Amino acid sequence: MTELQLSDAGPGTPAPLLSIDDLHVDIASRERTVHALDGISLDLAPGEALGVVGESGCGKTMTALSVLGLLPPGGAVTGGRILFDGQDLAAASAPTLQDVRGNTVGMVFQDPLTSLNPTMTIGAQVAEPLLLHREGIGRKEAWARAEEMLRLVGMPQPSERMKAYPHQLSGGMRQRVAIAMALVCEPKLLIADEPTTALDVTTQHQILELIDNLRRTLGMAMILVTHDLGVIANRVDRVAVMYAGKVAEQADVRDLFARPRHRYTEALFAALPERAAERGTELHTIPGLPPSLTVRPTGCRFAPRCLFATEECREREPELGPELAQELVPGSEASPGSETSLESEAPAHELVGAEHRFACFHPVPHGDAPEAQVVTPPPATATEPGEVLLELDALVKEFPLTGGPFARRRGTVSAVGGVSLTVRRGETFGMVGESGCGKTTLGRIVAGLEEPTAGTVRFDGRDLAGLSRTERRAHRRRIQLMFQDSTAAMDPRMRVGEILREPLVIQGVGTRADQERLTAGLLDAVGLPRGAVHRYPHEFSGGQRQRLGLARALTLSPDLVVADEPVSALDVSVQAQILNLMRELQHDRGLTYLFISHDLAVIRHLADTVGVMYLGKLVETGPAEQVYAAPLHPYTRGLLDTVNVPDPAVAAAGDREPLHGETPSAAKPPSGCRFRTRCPLAQDVCATTEPPVSTPNGAGHQVACHFPLAAPRLASRV
Repeated sequence: MTELQLSDAGPGTPAPLLSIDDLHVDIASRERTVHALDGISLDLAPGEALGVVGESGCGKTMTALSVLGLLPPGGAVTGGRILFDGQDLAAASAPTLQDVRGNTVGMVFQDPLTSLNPTMTIGAQVAEPLLLHREGIGRKEAWARAEEMLRLVGMPQPSERMKAYPHQLSGGMRQRVAIAMALVCEPKLLIADEPTTALDVTTQHQILELIDNLRRTLGMAMILVTHDLGVIANRVDRVAVMYAGKVAEQADVRDLFARPRHRYTEALFAALPERAAERGTELHTIPGLPPSLTVRPTGCRFAPRCLFATEECREREPELGPELAQELVPGSEASPGSETSLESEAPAHELVGAEHRFACFHPVPHGDAPEAQVVTPPPATATEPGEVLLELDALVKEFPLTGGPFARRRGTVSAVGGVSLTVRRGETFGMVGESGCGKTTLGRIVAGLEEPTAGTVRFDGRDLAGLSRTERRAHRRRIQLMFQDSTAAMDPRMRVGEILREPLVIQGVGTRADQERLTAGLLDAVGLPRGAVHRYPHEFSGGQRQRLGLARALTLSPDLVVADEPVSALDVSVQAQILNLMRELQHDRGLTYLFISHDLAVIRHLADTVGVMYLGKLVETGPAEQVYAAPLHPYTRGLLDTVNVPDPAVAAAGDREPLHGETPSAAKPPSGCRFRTRCPLAQDVCATTEPPVSTPNGAGHQVACHFPLAAPRLASRV
């Protein structure tokens, strides 16, 4: 049965540019067949932006790849149609699809580094679609148009970048190249698959603004695939929520955020750090895991994880249909305001909100806030910070800048430029800032993976520079690092048991039996089965691998864990699970965290103290609530204004002032205040004198700025 045809073109209604009708996609291997998509139906009007959201593995990316026939090995369309501009792409030949890709349909992939050819220059890659799809265009003209497109996407010094290779560009620049390649032929439809995952808030804002502006200029339609609900709230017209290979809910973006109807949508919203009752409380999580799609589930696919599921939900699958009015027409026997059923006869109710459709037997009642329908978890018990555990004093880290045939030193890169801070035992110190500001370098110095150029690192009262080699090796047990990419941090040839036992073996902790008992206890602590010791890292999901990364960091019972972007690439429900786990383990084991992230909502929820870094300098520190409610540095305020808040009303208000401009090179930082080249308050003194550290809001809240801000503005935005 066709799940839904979202809109029937009536008189005066333009025909859909893209119409996905009852699409089924299977992925077959020797062992099993995965029913990745099981009856997806979506329409997209010309010029419209559609957001597709859901947990990892729900079918978002598979839907996008199906349009262009880019299914993985073993993948095939087994039913349905994909009508694009009147042509069925599901049944199209390989040459036809080749003509569509990059020509009338452009695609921006999630990881631009892996989607770009490392052996080709940037100019050659951007010009390639023109040479393939535009007859009569020569290489010189294609090269000129490619340079023009790079300039259009905001690439600095485009003529020079044309000769560069992908590895020579930053992540944000590579994403701009990917966008230029997707748009150089001026397609009618742009598909963007997680285009800003793992980018900092300012780069994310620039990329999304760029896509929006180009979409309006070229009159393109867009499908935006992402797990970031803040991006969805600010950047699309309509949203489709997917779960387990099907569409669970579909609505106008403002309507969906104001009154979600499906219980799965409600649960996703409730898991957001912004929706937490207060800072530090346990986040809402969705129990269980999405179903395996090797066998088609019976009944509602969300029923095993839904708090409101009944026998009807387990036995019968709800259809995706229009919302029913909450008030009955005159003459009905039911009372106004009573819950309506999706199975009610059409004449008994007035149909409303034709664009708001959901597949749920027990939808969220009108007027209820999303979190009101989710069981509230018990508040987390806070640990009172104790004495100073970590102290950094005027810490400096410079890297040599070399070049030329003899690798001569041409200067230095100032990664960390004189940072001083203290972290108390039992607290979480959150470090935020743009990419390249020095956060990760600072964390690596604390973890002992980098040596400082100058300055002091004191841990538990001892200067680490004065430790002997034997003392340093023993000391490393007390500070552990949790990496951003848990997959790259684990040897793919080692089983989980070996990975967790390795530090115990190196440090000579206990016998083999003792080590196996400790490993089993670690798996219990992070919520993984003990049988995981026999499996390899690639056999786990992203959230499970991050749990393994946390277990690996806790193996030697450290005092301090440096967590470098541990949840940046996780969807909202898995992110909530990891953050809750980290908070629980902090309380149980007395851990201290140095938590590095570009996600300001996560930092606000988890951190006791916040430090804001810019171009190697610590520009503001203070209690999390004070920094967020009344930021003192213009850079901090700009960061907060740049965040995509998961509320369409905030974007519509138009009173935010996002950061603009590019971060200067760390090889040649500006004189005086390093932020002055982007600061709206900069004056002559900012160019000549480095700003001193002051405490205009009282002790504990420090800022390095000649003209600190005074008025609080964003107490409830992030």
